[in-house]
Amino acid sequence: MLIAHEFISRHYDLDKDQKKYLRFDALKGMEIVDNTARLCAMNLLLHGIGGDECPVKVGDSLNAKPSETYDIVMTNPPFGKKSSVTVINEEGQQSKESLVVVRDDFWASTSNKQLNFLQHVKSLLNIHGRAAIVVPDNVLFEGGAGETVRRKLLHECDVHTLLRLPTGIFYAQGVKANVLFFDRRPASETPWTKTLWIYDFRTNQHFTLKTNPLKRSDLDDFVACYNPANRHDRKPTDRFKPFEYEDLLKRDKVSLDIFWLKDESLEDSANLPDPDVIATEIAEDLEAALDQFSQIAGDLKP
Repeated sequence: MLIAHEFISRHYDLDKDQKKYLRFDALKGMEIVDNTARLCAMNLLLHGIGGDECPVKVGDSLNAKPSETYDIVMTNPPFGKKSSVTVINEEGQQSKESLVVVRDDFWASTSNKQLNFLQHVKSLLNIHGRAAIVVPDNVLFEGGAGETVRRKLLHECDVHTLLRLPTGIFYAQGVKANVLFFDRRPASETPWTKTLWIYDFRTNQHFTLKTNPLKRSDLDDFVACYNPANRHDRKPTDRFKPFEYEDLLKRDKVSLDIFWLKDESLEDSANLPDPDVIATEIAEDLEAALDQFSQIAGDLKP
């Protein structure tokens, strides 16, 4: 919120009424953890944002339909595959049960948190509203509810761009993430998605949080390929390729997990990254695998 407020204030010449709206009404949020919401509210107050009513409310945003819709939604939802609830039986033993989110405005009911956030973001958009959401790889290829959500999203929205991010740039170790860009459209019998452009910023790219962090300049080529001035006038490159709607539907489970570049490290040992980068990537993969096994073990407990 603070960064969005600062960006708008710095880059736009606002009149008095617009400044007032930006301060009191433009920015809103919801946080499920009480203490985190308090810290956020205090931070906003110290920066002069918000009035008598705090812009941040405590609650689970996935529980109900949104009361307001927006023109732009940009979000990095919390990473995590399943929603669960802790249950204590009569003997005082604890167990976790998968929590399936059921909403009549969702395409599919699932305990997959990321699929639920993707559906929630779509519900937050005004018609012709634009969204950019960070999603892990499983959202691109998972079957069942995942396939249903992808089919519906491609049909009801214009899903025009997918940015495949390198590992080592997020707080969740080993998570392979992407940024999905789409626009909401009115109801239609024909699908709104015509062409999905995918930019592979993962293959042969190596970043770490400390020794080689991602810089804004590293994204310059993607921004140029995206062509924000007119995204309908794009040109393919080695890393930027178009995929037609009909071809996407032919893929197994309508998987959007698409890549075409060759990993240079697999062909020539001279192209291997530095040892510290390799060690970091191995550690991240092991931590991610351990976290997944821990979740599975928790689900299997009686």
